Amino acid sequence: MKKKFSIFLPSTWAYIKEGYCSDGYSLKNWLHGYIYTRWIYLYISIGTGEHVLTRKFKPLVKVLLRLFTPSKRCASRKNCITFADTYHGKVLSLDGAKEIITLNRKIEVQDLEQVIPYKRARSIILENPKHIAVMDCPCRKIRPNPCKPLDVCLVIGELFTQFILEHHPSNSRKITQTEAVEILEAEHKRGHVHHAFFKSDLFGRFYAICNCCSCCCGAIQAWRNGTPMLASSGYISRVDQEKCTTCGICVVFCQFKALKKENNTIVIDEKRCLGCGVCVAKCKQKARWLDRDPSRGEPLEINKLVH
Repeated sequence: MKKKFSIFLPSTWAYIKEGYCSDGYSLKNWLHGYIYTRWIYLYISIGTGEHVLTRKFKPLVKVLLRLFTPSKRCASRKNCITFADTYHGKVLSLDGAKEIITLNRKIEVQDLEQVIPYKRARSIILENPKHIAVMDCPCRKIRPNPCKPLDVCLVIGELFTQFILEHHPSNSRKITQTEAVEILEAEHKRGHVHHAFFKSDLFGRFYAICNCCSCCCGAIQAWRNGTPMLASSGYISRVDQEKCTTCGICVVFCQFKALKKENNTIVIDEKRCLGCGVCVAKCKQKARWLDRDPSRGEPLEINKLVH
């Protein structure tokens, strides 16, 4: 029997169908989401300024980016949609990231306003959450001297997992939940931050957990430059000054530059702390812990959200 010919891969058909069935999802949304996932390495390299075209043709690149990206100039208006509202990350603790990775049933949680403090992309809809792919981190891969290893971005559930596996076979592979947990733990030991990423043009959903370092991650660098595209875990770092020896290891590993050494004391800039817990894990004196701070929103703790 002859195989039926198709100009599209199965995951592309699934992507088209999902867009058609999604209320309020326009052709522009679909095109942007498709371009992002289909050519993600090119997309990220242009967005971060690493691509040669970005440097040579800045005006043209800016025009193209404006076609898909809301302006930041209206960020102070109450109802304005900014770039951060359409593409953003939520800081996760290691345990919080593991909860998502080890889900064993379909879940659907909509409009997480208290957890995801953005106007768009606040849903978690996971079909087949056991389906996980790891891909080479786009932010690391496009850097001249990236942090290693590269394969640390975890794409979770359908339809995103199959799309990445079919369209980026040389940069991705399917893995088990156990392997995904091992990647999270290894990145945690390296002092990297777990982020759950959401994108409005990917049907307004959560789609991946990235393990981020400040030297490579475009989202952390954008956050440092004033684009508020990363949300706090809902916690803040605290210290027991009597136990602290002021060794400074927490300062070295803080990806958000929230800690610094002053007058033989480690001080914290609370506005910069996103409660990732890296400093807690790195403190050999057990002098640090994460304290719940309601003013920073609710944590993304999936087991509490679905019960």
